[in-house]
Formats: sequence, structure tokens, C-alpha cells
Amino acid sequence: MSMSHLYGTDGEDGVEMENFEVSDWDLQNEFNPHRQRHRQSKEEATYGVWAERDSDEERPSFGGKRSRDYSAPVNFISAGLKKSAAEDMSEEDSDEDEKPVKQEEIPKEFVPKKLKTGGNFKPSQKGFVGGTKSFVDFGSWERHTKGIGQKLLQKMGYVPGRGLGKNAQGIINPIEAKQRKGKGAVGAYGSERTSQSLQDFPVVDSEEEAEEEFQKELSQWRKDPNGGKKKPKYSYKTVEELKAKGRISKQLSAPQKELSQVKVIDMTGREQKVYYSYSQISHKHNIPDDSPQQPLGKDSKPQGFALPELEHNLQLLIDITEQEIIQNDRQLQYERDMVVNLTHEIQKMSEVLSHEETAIGNLSKVLEMVEECERRMQPSCENPLTLDECAKIFETLQDKYYEEYRMSDRVDLAVAIVYPLMKDYFKNWDPLKDCTYGTEIIAKWKSLLENDDLLSHSGQDLSTDAFHRLMWEIWMPYVRNIVAQWQPRNCGSMVDFLDSWVNVIPVWILDNILDQLIFPKLQKEVESWNPLTDTVPIHSWIHPWLPLMQARLEPLYSPIRNKLANALQKWHPSDSSAKLILQPWKDVFTPGSWEAFMVKNIVPKLGMCLNELIINPHQQHMDAFYWVIDWEGMISVSSLVGLLEKHFFPKWLQVLCSWLSNSPNYEEITKWYLGWKSMFSDQVLAHPSIKDKFNEALDIMNRAVSSSVGGYMQPGARENIAYLTHTERRKDFQYEAMQERREAENMAQRGIGMAASSVPMNFKDLIQTKAEEHNIVFMPVIGKRHEGKQLYTFGRIVIYIDRGVVFVQGEKTWVPTSLQSLIDMAK
Repeated sequence: MSMSHLYGTDGEDGVEMENFEVSDWDLQNEFNPHRQRHRQSKEEATYGVWAERDSDEERPSFGGKRSRDYSAPVNFISAGLKKSAAEDMSEEDSDEDEKPVKQEEIPKEFVPKKLKTGGNFKPSQKGFVGGTKSFVDFGSWERHTKGIGQKLLQKMGYVPGRGLGKNAQGIINPIEAKQRKGKGAVGAYGSERTSQSLQDFPVVDSEEEAEEEFQKELSQWRKDPNGGKKKPKYSYKTVEELKAKGRISKQLSAPQKELSQVKVIDMTGREQKVYYSYSQISHKHNIPDDSPQQPLGKDSKPQGFALPELEHNLQLLIDITEQEIIQNDRQLQYERDMVVNLTHEIQKMSEVLSHEETAIGNLSKVLEMVEECERRMQPSCENPLTLDECAKIFETLQDKYYEEYRMSDRVDLAVAIVYPLMKDYFKNWDPLKDCTYGTEIIAKWKSLLENDDLLSHSGQDLSTDAFHRLMWEIWMPYVRNIVAQWQPRNCGSMVDFLDSWVNVIPVWILDNILDQLIFPKLQKEVESWNPLTDTVPIHSWIHPWLPLMQARLEPLYSPIRNKLANALQKWHPSDSSAKLILQPWKDVFTPGSWEAFMVKNIVPKLGMCLNELIINPHQQHMDAFYWVIDWEGMISVSSLVGLLEKHFFPKWLQVLCSWLSNSPNYEEITKWYLGWKSMFSDQVLAHPSIKDKFNEALDIMNRAVSSSVGGYMQPGARENIAYLTHTERRKDFQYEAMQERREAENMAQRGIGMAASSVPMNFKDLIQTKAEEHNIVFMPVIGKRHEGKQLYTFGRIVIYIDRGVVFVQGEKTWVPTSLQSLIDMAK
């Protein structure tokens, strides 16, 4: 077969040449490569572009033809030697041989066979079957080079004599080529596989399988000679598929159920069909129908077997069977779930049953113990129950049967059993004589009966706490009787009694005793107290109550101060008994009230005493001065300095000046100066006003020494006065330096303490930090609140904190104050 229709011919000899130029036809059909190529006619093959064509056969052109340059020289192509007639005949025979052979005429042995590349060949094979023997001269060309290729391959793990690849699966020998007999298509002359290819890629041994596959592929291109219909295809559903479909499908909601009852008319097929739900449409094509029936024509034959009613009934039976299978599967799954659920319920009920049996057994034992207590409490019992034995029984109940003990009504149980025993236990008790009697047994009953849930004891709840009810109904009547007979001036026994019971009785009962029983008795006794006639000091029977009552005694202080002020109206500083009476109250009264009391009642008396003092260097009487100086610790330093500036130093400096003007003995003046200075304490001398007064005296003496130049001067007087002045100034400087050093050390220690301590988290922590810095006691008042806020003692001041503000207790109301003012008041 000639290839001239593909490549074209050139010249008269018909030598075939392949034309690689892009022609107009290629441009027109570049998007349609499968278009049938125009077959070249004999005239076109002979004359080429000069051949004549019909107008109908001309191809459409998108551009003009390329014009040839006929002025260029002629190019001749060698066509070889002219052949003889015999050779031409042989070529024609060979052309006939090159004609394509029909597939039916191909011998069976030349049919391509199926390769076993998928089954027998694996990438993990170490080598090909046909590649075990390599050529001797393979790679011999490297002898003419430096062998860089072989070196690179060996660096990457190549082993000479084995194939390439991770598992050495590459071939070793080069691919062999097999010469084809003629110019026919591939496979036209039989198998073209080499012996090496057959060894590396073996074919399937079964020729029948290859023949069947070939006939099957061949039948797809043929028309059925019988002209029969294709067999209908059926789809089959297994029971498992139906079950899976039933599990996946969800229950329809209410709106979907309404839509499921809608009547649907399907007119998409050749017949009109009526469905009663949309779900039936989804089952429309589950079983494919036969090929569509053709309408009956003249030459067509009617169907011999058509029973639509039977088909409908069969389809209906199939649908019903499917629904029954799905429903049965769902019912089976439901029953299995029910079995699992009931199994868990049985386990839970068994656990509950065992727990209930245990609880019943414990309750029966508790009931036996309670009945035993009731039996032993009968008057006719030979072995009556004691309070200690009853406490042991309750301890057993609490330790071994804790849950039952907590669930039981402890109030009723204690009322029935413990209260009679408690009354019998305290019937002969005198609290003032034996204040610790019963504290241990009551503390034990507190741990047994007190309700742990009632953490706050600020209020009483007798219905829920058996211990509180026990103390209020049994213990409290004895206390009321003894307080009614108690004399407030004999406070020691009552204070000891309450101190021993303060950690046992509830807080609200203690508050009731102090507020309702003790305080009225003290208030009445204070009103009847007379400081001029009573020989027993009032602080001896008021101050012992301070640890217990603290701020509760504040209302008593005002009448006490008024009575003391009345008693001091005719007092003289020479009477030292006033100091003995007032000194215990200094730390009890608030700083402001104490200072006001001193300024009003004591300081004027001391000032009058200093006015009466006569300063005489030759015969000095110091009694009046001593009476004033004895009050130094009682009155403030500022008040004492004010008294000295007003009533003492003017007279003292006047006496010094008059003495210096009469030719004095400077040694006596120096001794007199140092003697008066030694009468004052360091705290008074450190005051700036006192320093100024003594420095003024030194200046007067220096001026007196320096002014008497022409007159008689005692030998060494000037030097002595200068030395005295220098010594006194140096002492003042050293004292100031020492004070500064102490303040610096205190600040350093305070800074270390503040750095070591954590940053205050709230305002209360800040107040506590400031109290520690200034050595002030800051602690909560037990059981005392104001408008729900906890009360605190800051030194001797009662305060409470509300939203970052400190409120200080005044005479009538609570007054807000700053932190610095609070510190000053506490000092």
C-alpha cells in the first residue's frame, strides 16, 4: 500500500517525500484533528498545486496561498537509478503485500497476547528473568573517558552487574530492536516482541482467555446478524442492603409526613402513572425496564406476553416484602437496644438494692442502740444511762453510721435522750465556785450535736442545731440565776467563769450574756459609784472585763470621766492619789478623749502650781516643780512644753539675767544651768521650744562674759562659758544625729519588711500593713457587726470597712476618716 496520500510525491518518478509545512488545511482543522483527510487524487499526486480541481472539492482557506519564487534556481532531488521492468513488478507485488490484512484473516498465533505485567512482575523483584546475563562489552566505551559516569553511579549505590532502582529491578541489557518484514502497520506481520522482552515480560499462557477477550472486543464493532433484542438487565438487592437502607433512612417529621400523602401524577414515561408519595418516585428506576417498546407498525408483530396487572402485583409484593424486612430489622434492633437498656437498668437497680439493704441494716442497728438508750433511761432500770455513756453511744453513731446519723433528726433525738441527762448533770452546779465544771463533757457534745452547715453563729437557729438548743434550754438558766445574784465589784469569779466557757458555748449565747446580763449590772454599778467616797478604785472591777467586752464598755466611759472631772475640781497637784486613779484609764480612753480630759482638768492645776514656784539660786524649793514633772507621762509632751514656756522659763531666764548682772561666780552659774537642765527628760529636751530656751540662756551667758571687758572678770570664766556652750551644742548635734540614724534604720527595716511582704490585695490588707508598721493592734471584734460589716479594733479605736472607706465610731454616729488620720488617732 502506498503512503503517497500521507506524504505526497515529487517528480515524475513518484518518490515519496514527507512534507512538514503547515498547510491551510492544517490551520482550518487545528481544533478538529479527527476530521477525515481529503484523499489525494492521481492528478493531484502528478501535478501537485497545478492540478485542476472542481469548485466543490476546493478546501476553504483562511488566507491566501503562498506565492512561489520562480526566479530561484531549480533544486534537483536524487531519485536513484532507473529500475527494470522485473523490479517494477516485484515492487507491485510487495505493494500488494503491504495492503492491510483483515482481522479475521490474521492467524491465531499472531494475535497479541495479554502481558503478565500485573500478576507476575512486582517492583520488589531483584531482577528480570532475561536480564541475568549481561553483555561482555557493555560500557566498554568508558575506557576512552575518565569513567565519571560509572563513579557517579557507584556513589549512589549502583553495583556492577545488577539493575538500577531501589530493589535492582531495572534491566541490565540494552533494549533489542527487531526488524520488521515490510512497511505494514505495527502487528501486521505477527508478534514483534524480542526474546529479551518475552523473558522480562512473560505473556499469559492461556490462549483461550486471550481469544475470548479478542472476540468480545471485536463483537462491539459488529452489528448483531440476528437482529435480536438485548437481554434485559436486572438489579438485585440482598437482605443486608435492605437493612442498611432502613437504618440510614430517618423518620419523617410532621411536615414531611403530610407531604408523603400527596398524590403525584408522573407523565414523564410513555404511560401516565399515579404515585401517592414522593418516596415512591425514588423507587421508580430501581429495576430497569426492558428496552422501550416500539409502536406497532405494519411490519411489526404484537407482543406475545404482556400482563401489566401481573407485573403490578408482583412489584407490589416485592415492595411489601421489602418493607416487612426493613420493619422486622428495625424491630429486631429496637429489641436488642431494649435488652441492653434493661441490662443496665438491672445493674443499677441491683446496686440501689444492695445500697438500700445496707442502709436498712445500718438503720436497724441504730434503732437498736436508741431503744437501748430509752430502756436504760427508765426510772426502774438497774443500770441507768450516764452522760458519758450516752456520749460514747453518739460517738459510735457518728463514726460507724455517719450517713444515717446525719440524715436523722438530731434535735429530736437529743431532746429525748440527752436533755434529761444534762439536767441531772448540772442540777447541783455553782458556776462561780467551780467554773470549769462540765466544760469537757459539753465540748464533747458540741462536736457530736453541732450542725456543721451552720458556719455563722451570729444568729440563733434552735430548730436546726441540737447543741445550741441544749445550751440555751439547759445550760443558760443556771447562768441567769447566778448572774442575778452576782455583785459587779466581785468580778474575778465571773470573769474566770466566762473565760473558761468562751470557747465552748456558741458566740450568740456569749453575746447574750454580756449584753443582756453583765452590762446592765456594770452600768448600774457605775451610776452608783462615787470616786470621793469609794475606797475601791473603779478600774479594779471594770478593766478585767476589757478582754471579753472590749467596745461594749464604751458607754460606761463617759459617766466615769464626768465623775472623775467633778472629783478633780478641788484637787491640788500635791495630792498624788489622783494620778493613781487616772493612770489605769490612759490606755482605755481614746487618745482624743484622754487629751481633752487632761487639758480640761489637770493642765490648769499644773499651770497654777508653776506660777507659785519661786526660783531662788541660793535657796531653791523644788516640790512644786516635782509635782508638775511627775505628770509628764500622763499629759502630752506638747501640753507640758506649753506649761514650761508660759509659767517656768520666763521666770528662770529673768533670774539668770539678774544674777549675771551682779558679778556672779560663773562656776556656780554653770552648775545651776546644768542642774536645771538635768531635771528634764530627754523627750522634753528634744523638743525644739525647750532647746531654744536653753540656747537662749547660753547666749545670755556668752553676752555677759563678752560685754564685761573693762571690769573685773573671774579668771577662766570666759573659757568655761565657751566650753559649756560648745559642749551643749555638740550634745544637741549628737542627739539629733542619733535620732536621724534611728529613723533611717527604722525606715530600712520597714522597707525590707514591705519588700518581703506581698503587695496588699485589698484595703483591709493595706490597713493591716500600716498597723504593723506603726505597732498598732489590728484585729476583728468577735461576734460584732454593724449593718452586716465586721467590726475591727485599730488600737483602741473601733472601725469597720465599707467599699474602701474606713468608718470610725463616734459618740453618736460612724464617721468616715482617712488612713493617716486613723493612724494619728490610734497613736
